[in-house]
Amino acid sequence: MTVQNGLYSISIKMQEGKRGRATGVIILRDGHILGGDNYFYYTGSYTSKNGKWRGELVTHQHTEAIGANVAFGGRDVPCGFTGIYLEGTSDVEGTALVGKVSVLFRADLRLLSPI
Repeated sequence: MTVQNGLYSISIKMQEGKRGRATGVIILRDGHILGGDNYFYYTGSYTSKNGKWRGELVTHQHTEAIGANVAFGGRDVPCGFTGIYLEGTSDVEGTALVGKVSVLFRADLRLLSPI
């Protein structure tokens, strides 16, 4: 099974006691990633084979977060991830490099619409 091209909802939670979460949408298409949420957009790439996938993306801030303390604020943050894909859903674990600090995260993806 391989990752299905489509529009996905994404829910991200920081791990290891870090506070932070985001929800948004993401497009996965032929190895390319595009998506975003209230403050950030994501660009990257992925590969998949036999129900597993991995990739890299960069999180870019597009809107100032007035009154909010955002973990990635003002930075382009590279992230790497791996996950398991099954019938329109995926559970992902990854690492974001925020300056010199590695931040672990988990994300859940759900297919909204195939493309």
